[in-house]
Amino acid sequence: MAKVEIYTSPFCGFCVRAKRLLTSKGVEFTEYDVFMDGKLKKTMVGRAGGRTSVPQIFIDDQHIGGSDELHALDSDGGLDPLLES
Repeated sequence: MAKVEIYTSPFCGFCVRAKRLLTSKGVEFTEYDVFMDGKLKKTMVGRAGGRTSVPQIFIDDQHIGGSDELHALDSDGGLDPLLES
């Protein structure tokens, strides 16, 4: 199973949506709450190529993007192969 990481913050509907999709696929993921941790947010921004919004999702250290990109990847049939790697 792939290593999945998601950077989130509380009260983020897009974060909930992304986590719901991953959970529905039985995927275990590591969640990083960047709301009160400036150092962690800086790490996220660096890994995400300057993107500051949450969620930011990584599969096996590959930047997927946010919730919309995750759902588009799933709709195009590209998510499951990444998760199985």
